[in-house]
Amino acid sequence: MKKPFNRRKFIKNAGLGSLAAWIGMESVYPIPDGYLPLALSQNQDPQKLFGKHKEMRVLNDQPWNIEAQAHLLDEAITPAEKMFVRNNGIIPEEVDPATWTLTIDGESVSQQKTFSLQELKTQFPTHTYQLVLECGGNGRSEYYPPAEGNQWTVGAVSCAEWTGVRLRDVLQEVGIKDNAVYIGYYGKDSHLSRDPNKNPISRGIPLAKAMEDQTLLAFAMNGVDIPIAHGHPLRLIASGYPASVSGKWIHRLAVRDKVHDGEKMAAPSYSVPCEPVQPGAEVSKENMCIIENMPVKSLITYPKSGAMLRPEQQLAVRGHAWAGANQIRSVDYSIDFGATWQPCLLQDPVNPFAWQHFDANISFPKKGYYEVWAKATDSQGISQPMLTPGWNPKGYLNNACHRIAIKIT
Repeated sequence: MKKPFNRRKFIKNAGLGSLAAWIGMESVYPIPDGYLPLALSQNQDPQKLFGKHKEMRVLNDQPWNIEAQAHLLDEAITPAEKMFVRNNGIIPEEVDPATWTLTIDGESVSQQKTFSLQELKTQFPTHTYQLVLECGGNGRSEYYPPAEGNQWTVGAVSCAEWTGVRLRDVLQEVGIKDNAVYIGYYGKDSHLSRDPNKNPISRGIPLAKAMEDQTLLAFAMNGVDIPIAHGHPLRLIASGYPASVSGKWIHRLAVRDKVHDGEKMAAPSYSVPCEPVQPGAEVSKENMCIIENMPVKSLITYPKSGAMLRPEQQLAVRGHAWAGANQIRSVDYSIDFGATWQPCLLQDPVNPFAWQHFDANISFPKKGYYEVWAKATDSQGISQPMLTPGWNPKGYLNNACHRIAIKIT
């Protein structure tokens, strides 16, 4: 059994040394026993705290938001050290899997029921899938006029291997009424204000999404317990939708007879204009629609942008492509700014909602500067745009072609 997680002890054991060494000066007044100084809680090193790769980019630490760079995502299965972190509140300070419970309730549940983590693991079949999680705001930094929020570039995406039980199996065991339409989640993370009456985020998914084979209540990632930054000991995984619906540190699920009304369910959060709007336009909340399926997208993960080659040297490129609920039909590359396109070799997905790997060997006609662009097309015939797609106030769903710079010299 994994020992309970205690953030204060974790920080101490990580080798912080003296308080003065970390804050830069002595505290004027005695610090209460057991109190975690704000200066330490705000300025922790993600490498030490979460085991993140040194090249991960910290966008924010209140709450933690950390992204990968494209070249860090080259593996078929994303390791924990290279997996993006998107939080809305404060990570739970004490987590004990031995006492963790999940309660299923709500207007449309047949009976309220509570499961221990051990009961979930032993009473239901376990399933393992490779599943893409992508922040709805991934690529926000490319929008103009700029959109509010964390300025993600391309690295708020991952495809880890998740193990858990199907949400469908648990809901069927509890029983749901005919009027059920939505499943809302509640996590153990705290609001930034530490107000116990406020949830930092409480989103959810339509019942049809909850009933899919790959929608999991997960307790393991890449064959081990889920890291604390990613939802240990229990999280929801609903791949193909924005990752904000895959709630972390889950302790309660509500079966609703309406669209869930938890925190960050209402527009403009995770919503886009129902109809196209002029860039920079104000959009009323009633004219915004909740994001569901994520769009077709691809990412060049090798080589790193800025690679230099000798004349007549071929360039081997590779990457991943994904398309929400759809499969990728083809990936093409261009070296002439989209004037012409050539096909890449594309692998089939390991399972639904896993990304697909592509590669190509590229020759360049002469010395000079080039850009390699990648464009994926899904099973519905929808391709990535070459420029940022329809502007929206929160900068969601940017699936423009990824590109890397190459010099032949």
